[in-house]
Amino acid sequence: MQTGMAAADEGEGMAKLKRIGVGVAGAFGLALAGGALWLFAAPPDLLRLGNGYAAKIVCSNVFLAGRDPGEVLAVDVQAPGHPLLKLLTVSVEGEKQAVTSRFMGLFAPMRAVHRPGYGCAVTPQGEAVALPEGLPVPQSDPAQPWPQGQGVAPPDAGVAALLEDDALAGPGVRALVVVRDGRIIAERYGAGFGPQVPLIGWSMTKTVNAALVGRAIAEGRMPADRDHLFPGWAGDGRRDIRLSHLLSMTDGLRFTEDYGGVDDVTRMLYLENDMAGFAATAPAEAAPGSQFRYSSGTSLLLSRLWMDAAGPDAWRYPVTALFAPLGMASATLEADASGTFVGGSYLYATARDWARFAQFLLDDGVWNGQRLLPETFTAAMRTPSTVSGGRYTQAQAWHRAPKEAGEQTVLPEDIVWMLGHDGQAIAIIPSARLVVLRMGLTPGRLGYRPQPLTGAILKRIAASEPAPLTGPD
Repeated sequence: MQTGMAAADEGEGMAKLKRIGVGVAGAFGLALAGGALWLFAAPPDLLRLGNGYAAKIVCSNVFLAGRDPGEVLAVDVQAPGHPLLKLLTVSVEGEKQAVTSRFMGLFAPMRAVHRPGYGCAVTPQGEAVALPEGLPVPQSDPAQPWPQGQGVAPPDAGVAALLEDDALAGPGVRALVVVRDGRIIAERYGAGFGPQVPLIGWSMTKTVNAALVGRAIAEGRMPADRDHLFPGWAGDGRRDIRLSHLLSMTDGLRFTEDYGGVDDVTRMLYLENDMAGFAATAPAEAAPGSQFRYSSGTSLLLSRLWMDAAGPDAWRYPVTALFAPLGMASATLEADASGTFVGGSYLYATARDWARFAQFLLDDGVWNGQRLLPETFTAAMRTPSTVSGGRYTQAQAWHRAPKEAGEQTVLPEDIVWMLGHDGQAIAIIPSARLVVLRMGLTPGRLGYRPQPLTGAILKRIAASEPAPLTGPD
């Protein structure tokens, strides 16, 4: 009898466990379904941001650089980034020239589209606007020596050996180019890359964008400095922000640039169709000229200003005003979905074309005997801003590289840096007639610094030059 009762109790207990299990499974299923519905209906901005980033990077590298989309997703997007990026998948529409990224293949889809001549744009609020077709294509004669063409003489063996030193080149290197006296004396490329592959400059684009401001000033399209820059600023203290404040990043606008999640810069780049419009809403946090704050939003405002000054020529202007005169045949300055060029981040060009631009700055804004930038403007690009503590110049370049404190390499005082995310760096040294370019995929956490490479090249060049003649005592 007791055995039968025990069996009954055990059976009832098992039934309860089953009912509990069914209830838990049902609740879990409802939670999953609810979570899925939530991800479909209102995906969090972090997921949309990740998908926007993945779609944009894959799109640009496929349609501008001709790279494999799977490799770009795995190497450029997922390997160096947030763990959630590993759960993203991308699909490429070759005929439509578009890329869509989804979280776990389903959620928070974001699309980037390629417009020939204007690169790729993320479309978070709908389609990208149509832009004029038939842009002029810069030409570069391959038979001529660089920089007029693509011809490169045999390398300097000593400098070439330095470029092969992985400790100096750093992890993830994709291109190294050294220019001395206007000629390429050594170069090195990473596996899968070469002289014909366009590379993103990230924030090195800011200096090129500033040169477009300089070109507009030189052509009389805009004044060298003015205030009352945007209509929406007329009713508050932002009306006193001048062009010179934007160029030196001392505008006093509040703009976060941390890249750790959804902040102002990532929202602007991947969640807004009109990036300059978003940047223009930044409130003032300090009086103009009183505070230095590094801001890609500021660079978008500069893009909007030179585009307004160029008028109907705005979409042709990067090519006609800068890329064609310099022979930067590979250069593509990408526009956002609204049609504004993303002058803070998105210029793709071969390493040799990036070096052409650096040589142009080294030559004081003169190319083939023609002055393209005002002398005062090139001087501002070389002059450190006191508000930045001497780190940044007065026109979108670095006088001292960030995190340079404690650097053991002694470099010339006249050095100017173009620097970008993930290890992009160009050192421009007028006194040595030297340009040292280093590009790659090297996240900041790896701690790579370009100064030792530049210093080693300077020492090698100095050692190879004959000692100056001296007279009798």
